[in-house]
Amino acid sequence: MKILLLAALLVPSTAFAQATGDPTGFASAADVKAQVESMRRAMEPGQGFMWKQLVRGSDAVAALEYWKKPGKPAVHPDQAEYVIVIAGNGTMLSGGRLVDPVTSNPTLIEGSRIEAGTTRPLHPGDVFLIPAGTPHWFGISGDRLVLLGTKIAQPLH
Repeated sequence: MKILLLAALLVPSTAFAQATGDPTGFASAADVKAQVESMRRAMEPGQGFMWKQLVRGSDAVAALEYWKKPGKPAVHPDQAEYVIVIAGNGTMLSGGRLVDPVTSNPTLIEGSRIEAGTTRPLHPGDVFLIPAGTPHWFGISGDRLVLLGTKIAQPLH
């Protein structure tokens, strides 16, 4: 059974494929629901986070983020992030100042905490935009927080 599940995860899904000649990335509500369930089943005990690309359009990528545990506070210096809460509940802390910043890669700076940010509760259907360079962190209430996030490249000023 585990081999079949692993094989299913490794084979690219055609459900999210783009039509020839049409640059539009598309995933139906059923596709999103199935992908969230697939991610739930694939997470190992103790695993706190999983990321899975859903659709791509030019430089923008829309991906599902499945959180079971909070990660580190983060900043994406040259990417804005448009997010919709798909499932679960949580908290977002954003703005303020990232403390103890460490560059993990060119698109990600992580820190130990955020000072003087704004805290907001998160529920399914909530929508938000995190501008490039803005510190943010997600807390999880209950067993999960599932987000659909689209990273949008922004020119550095």
